[in-house]
Amino acid sequence: MNRKVVVVGGGYGGSLIAKALDGEADVVLVDPRESFVNAAGSLRALTTPDWAANVFFPFDTLLERGRVVRDHAVSVDPKGVALASGGRVDADYLVLATGSGYAYPAKPKPASTSDAEALDDLRKTHEELSGADRVLILGAGAVGVELAGEIKDVWPDKHVVVVDPSDRLVPGLLPEVRDDLRRQLDALGVDLRLGTTLVSPPPTGAGEAGRFTVTTDGGDVIVADIWFRAFGIHVNSGYLADGRLTPLTARAAVPVTERLNVVGYDHVYALGDLTDVAEPKTASCAMQHADVIARNISAQFAGGQPTATYAPAPVRGILLPLGPRGGTGQLPLPCGVTAVTADTVSQRKGLTLFTERFAERFDRG
Repeated sequence: MNRKVVVVGGGYGGSLIAKALDGEADVVLVDPRESFVNAAGSLRALTTPDWAANVFFPFDTLLERGRVVRDHAVSVDPKGVALASGGRVDADYLVLATGSGYAYPAKPKPASTSDAEALDDLRKTHEELSGADRVLILGAGAVGVELAGEIKDVWPDKHVVVVDPSDRLVPGLLPEVRDDLRRQLDALGVDLRLGTTLVSPPPTGAGEAGRFTVTTDGGDVIVADIWFRAFGIHVNSGYLADGRLTPLTARAAVPVTERLNVVGYDHVYALGDLTDVAEPKTASCAMQHADVIARNISAQFAGGQPTATYAPAPVRGILLPLGPRGGTGQLPLPCGVTAVTADTVSQRKGLTLFTERFAERFDRG
């Protein structure tokens, strides 16, 4: 047990690999947050505050033998991690799993690292949203349409308008899935403005109540009381910008091999949104990456060669809930990627948003 594995980032993939290797090595998980965040539930926690208990899972229940260091990584070299506190954690094996950032409320605000702070943000924004009659969402990707669905499920009479410069909802969908998504959004009364953008941004801050008027590039006037940003993913790789470990790609991602090693190292790995793997950046992919890396590190512990590899799926699988019972999606099946019904989406994701999976991971009964 004298082999030390340092995992930087405790998200979907990082927490999984830390748990998987906890019995084989001295595992140290570095993350500034108090808890793992099940971001799949963040939008429901906004509209239904009682749901927030299903979003935050304290790290102190994750590991039996290992430990969690609540700190920011500020630099990484092949032998360890420098911390914002001035400390350092040396490592025999490194796993970089810091993922990506996204606009609140899809993910917590970066500065709100404690559960109390993140919950307070959600409560305040819920109050602002509950008093708004008209809601503007900028972005018609997965986050934008899921947010529209959650709002309509709780407040069916609110006017919700979604604006996106693309003329298509959610990239990567089968035509029949996209058509079904459009049909369900229309049935909910969501006002879709696709293929257009705003001439200038809203004058209020995102998630802050206050009536305003904006104009699209087509000349349409939109009046709203609150707005949310549902676009703009960015890779959380700033701590690697000094190049002490590896040069980053043009999009600030980490280059990896098919075994998910950081290029040039056999003891350093990276997973999830941080990597340059050409695929949609999803929690499911990050957890698949974690499984590959765990098998490879275990093989190295045993004195063997790491042989597990990862290849992106040729067609995207996705489940898009519109509230607990609506939604659409597509899943890879033996016969190929196939559209699934709202009932399937509800049973597989919409009702619980994977709560039971993380309750088990974090030993919550």
